[in-house]
Amino acid sequence: MKDIRLLQSRYLLNAYPNRGLVLNEGKGVYLQDERGESYLDFMSNYGVAILGHNHPVIIEALTLQLKRLSSLHGGFANEVRAEAARALTTRCGGGLSKVFFTNSGAEANEAALKFAVLATGRKKFVAFHNGFHGKTLGALSATAGASYRAPFEPLLWNFTFVDYGDQAGLAAIDDQTAAVLIEPIQGEGGIRIPPSGFLAEVRRISEANGAVLIIDEIQTGMGRTGSFLASRAEIPAPDIVTLGKGLAGGIPAGAVVMSDKIAATIPRKIHTSTFGGNPLAAAGILATLSVLTDENLTRVRSIGKEFLYRLQELDPELVSEVRGKGLMIGLDVRLDRDDVLRNLQREHVLAIPAGPGVVRFLPPYIIDENHIEIALRALKIALTKSKPGSDFIQSPTRESMDVSPLRDPLSGAIAQNGSGSQIPALGTGAPKFEISGSPARKSGELQAKDATCAAS
Repeated sequence: MKDIRLLQSRYLLNAYPNRGLVLNEGKGVYLQDERGESYLDFMSNYGVAILGHNHPVIIEALTLQLKRLSSLHGGFANEVRAEAARALTTRCGGGLSKVFFTNSGAEANEAALKFAVLATGRKKFVAFHNGFHGKTLGALSATAGASYRAPFEPLLWNFTFVDYGDQAGLAAIDDQTAAVLIEPIQGEGGIRIPPSGFLAEVRRISEANGAVLIIDEIQTGMGRTGSFLASRAEIPAPDIVTLGKGLAGGIPAGAVVMSDKIAATIPRKIHTSTFGGNPLAAAGILATLSVLTDENLTRVRSIGKEFLYRLQELDPELVSEVRGKGLMIGLDVRLDRDDVLRNLQREHVLAIPAGPGVVRFLPPYIIDENHIEIALRALKIALTKSKPGSDFIQSPTRESMDVSPLRDPLSGAIAQNGSGSQIPALGTGAPKFEISGSPARKSGELQAKDATCAAS
């Protein structure tokens, strides 16, 4: 058998922590390794695979578009790109009427910062401690924490960082501020939810000082919290919203969605992208929006509440806090967080880190109660194994998990592993595994409806 890990280590830059897995296939809520063993995906590629893997609506749309036209410069008009922009602005609402497409969330934040300078003529910014907006140079300038920033300082423009959720710190926003950049819920920073009214106050003070308010919805948007935009309840009419991750159903894409007032200040040719808004990504955006109906977002809220409730039943000696909204959930553990993630992976459930001690769950929206039950059983074993001095060695078996056939709630299809089994294959071995590298700070069938349905 070809040694994929060796091949990758030889030819790819060693830029990522090594999770010790070779994953080659995905179906529904499962990923499959080179040995044909299935892993329950509760991280969805850091929030990208919001509809799971190989969703039939996404596959059909992308396949059809690949046969027509996959790339086209923005200097030429294109039907699918125009329709994607119309559908996205309609769904965002709140006076957001124009779109600039990018290839990632970080690129969207880069563009948004430049647009704020053009709109105001200012170059001072306010962002928040423990926030994360990307690792490209401009987005990194807006990201607090020395672990990413230190090798590249001094960075761009003038950024002031204030405490997230502290209204007193908003005094840093003044009449010289070009923009305020904020996440409605801090993801990389540890699933931090601001106090009620904080986002509205950020909006009020920004507007009073003529500062552009940029809402980074790259992780929280596209229905992750159970609303299309997590900020909508407190900020009904932002200046700019940035989107990415699951925007195009797994195809790389980002977007800056802005008001007419901002769009009117941006001259032609000042900021463009060769691949941004390519027809393939646009087809993915339209297909994704068609599945994110109000009914399905309601389901995200419901299944998220159930998962959050069940997590709160875990041993408080091992878990200090559970927090989150919808299917964006953080588990603050009193144990070595990386040990918990490592042991969870050994139980064939995948999660990711957030902040200094948080296990982050960003599952696909198609999970159901059976998947939650599997994840909880595995998590309890992982927590017990991670206790100092633990000699717990049990690993779940197919019989002990008692898994009935699992159906994708958004398509009705039974999820299968590579061998055709309806039950995920489980194993006990795990190769070398690393998590280090994240910053210290910081069910029935549902019909896809018109992508331009009203925002939730």
